[in-house]
Amino acid sequence: MTDLERRAGIFAALADQTRLSIVDLLTLGDLSSSEIGTALDLRSNLIAHHLGVLESAQIVTRTRSEFDKRRSYIGLRPEVFDTLAPTSVTPPRRVLFVCTANSARSQLAEVIWRDVSGIDAASAGTRPAAVVNPEAAAAAARHGLAIDPARPPRHVDDVRSDGDLVITVCDDAHERMRFRDDLHWSIRDPARIGTPAAFDAAFDTLFQRIRALSSRLLAA
Repeated sequence: MTDLERRAGIFAALADQTRLSIVDLLTLGDLSSSEIGTALDLRSNLIAHHLGVLESAQIVTRTRSEFDKRRSYIGLRPEVFDTLAPTSVTPPRRVLFVCTANSARSQLAEVIWRDVSGIDAASAGTRPAAVVNPEAAAAAARHGLAIDPARPPRHVDDVRSDGDLVITVCDDAHERMRFRDDLHWSIRDPARIGTPAAFDAAFDTLFQRIRALSSRLLAA
């Protein structure tokens, strides 16, 4: 498939108001099919049809939830962002990244955000660990950033405040948190593998997501 054919396939698949609405939602975060249905008031058979078209055009991918194995999350392929022109997002007072332990993904997201955006950031967990994962700190250091080892992981209830844009970066936190998050990014847990490569992969994925969102906030 040539680049021109790929682009033509994307635009053909998006030549439908419902599918374009689904993609608009996915430019901000990953969603399950039921969450898409709730947001757009669509029946399950229509969701399945439209997601099938988007998958055939290689616009979206599915990843199985690490927490609830029966659930899948729909996400945009990273390269598709270059062909979309989504609406701007109102800049928040602060961005709060949340994962389960606040020991790896949310900590990495916080330091990446602080490096690329002037908007304040914080991180927290739903079940904080005792210490930051040393592999997360090492991954940040390899990219020229620093996670403060003197600050222990914190509980989301002790950190969250009005005006925060809450972004969950793990499936467990998204599915079990007491209150609703604003955005969800389904990031694989690098601690399950534990290798430097796994933590670097999580860093790279977070960096891509953060760069895309922060540029939209700046445009707004």
